[in-house]
Amino acid sequence: MKKLITILFLIMIYSFVNCQNETNRGYKVKLGDPLPDLEMNMRNGEIWTNKNLENKVVVIQFTGSWCSVCRREMPELEKKVWQEFKKDDFLLIGVDTKETKEKVDVFIEKIGVTYPISYDPDGRIFSDFTIDGAGVTRNIVVDKNGKIVFLTRLYEGKRI
Repeated sequence: MKKLITILFLIMIYSFVNCQNETNRGYKVKLGDPLPDLEMNMRNGEIWTNKNLENKVVVIQFTGSWCSVCRREMPELEKKVWQEFKKDDFLLIGVDTKETKEKVDVFIEKIGVTYPISYDPDGRIFSDFTIDGAGVTRNIVVDKNGKIVFLTRLYEGKRI
């Protein structure tokens, strides 16, 4: 539990909440909801499902190479979250949405993050969590029981 609180605190520091509307901030999902069924095509060639996430605290970070805010957020998540907690029962997964595999691979190599990245070329995974027209730069924290416990929107580097 202490680990979960620490991770939530760190994610809150890195995220700036900017409501798309007061109620949903662009999300379909709510706190306490179970994680939607996922099938993620990972950069390493594996296909991950919810089974790969069981009994772990998971942060799902939606991103894209075209997102300047994401480009600032990713190195901070790498350094302050992934490198700190990757040996624990924790996963940070980047989901690059609405881009080709080739573009994602070039972007990830350039940005230099080492946490697992999933391809989401058609935005299917993103749309499982968000309403139509919602922007990226989102982090979703899921507890070890598969429940959504934290939702963020945007990032403000100067708060770090």
